[in-house]
Amino acid sequence: MGFDRLIEKICEKQNPTVVGLDPALDLIPVFLKERYYKEYGETLLGAAEVVLEFNKRLIDALCGIVPAVKPQLAFYEALGYEGMRVFYDTVKYAKEEGLYVIADAKRGDIGSTASAYANAFLGVTRVGASEHSPFPVDALTVNAYLGSDGVMPFINACEVHDKGVFVLVKTSNPSSGELQDRKIDDMPVYMHMGDMLQKWGESVMGKYGYTGVGAVVGATYPEQIKSVRERFPSIFFLIPGYGAQGGTAKDLFAAFDKRGLGGLVNSSRGIMAAYQKEKCDEKDFAGAAYREAVRMKDDLLSVIGEIGL
Repeated sequence: MGFDRLIEKICEKQNPTVVGLDPALDLIPVFLKERYYKEYGETLLGAAEVVLEFNKRLIDALCGIVPAVKPQLAFYEALGYEGMRVFYDTVKYAKEEGLYVIADAKRGDIGSTASAYANAFLGVTRVGASEHSPFPVDALTVNAYLGSDGVMPFINACEVHDKGVFVLVKTSNPSSGELQDRKIDDMPVYMHMGDMLQKWGESVMGKYGYTGVGAVVGATYPEQIKSVRERFPSIFFLIPGYGAQGGTAKDLFAAFDKRGLGGLVNSSRGIMAAYQKEKCDEKDFAGAAYREAVRMKDDLLSVIGEIGL
């Protein structure tokens, strides 16, 4: 229940890293694009095949060192139905390689629409007497600023299907404070959201002390990470903003407990496009991603220490 499987994978790999699979075409090596554009033309199908090959090579290189990947739905939706096929194939391939998969979709709605989203990513869709899992991910990011009725269908699906959600609390983008830092009863809105998460997570408590309702808390706001962790010791964090957005390992120290647990740190461009930073042969893009993942792991462990259950 909760994020138990994720926590076990983090401990096994001694690595609290999740790789964001955000395959913007300008991040993908030219040689891959040339190969598939030659076969399929400069079409959405050609681009989708490029993305799938790129993702599979990254997964092959990284599955031995990182516990999780996080495909961002926008990059797949941008390629139409071919992109959504590639999203599904990427999820399936990552799970076959033993990775925990988080769909970064930031879904949020109410009533039957929220239930449909929950069924799509965390549960099942019934077709007559049959049940099907449309996108069999392990966790989903959720925007809860519509209120409780926009969240409960997701949490109910987590209870039934042993899945997790990461709810937006204090995001890493520069303008997040326009709303999230405003105060209600002398407390920031993001803290009120944290209070709601704490209550929602009571029904999905895991065996390692963390609920299945996690929080998205940006690495770019270390003081807020510290205050949210102090107030909510049982909420697991998904932490964007490391590396390219300016967050450092030292900024994240307060997110973790004494066992080295409590957070999963995201890197997207920093790992996917490490070959551009290295200026190595683009055909070694997967090797460069692996080397950057090792560097990031070592950086994080230098701050949080050995991870244990």
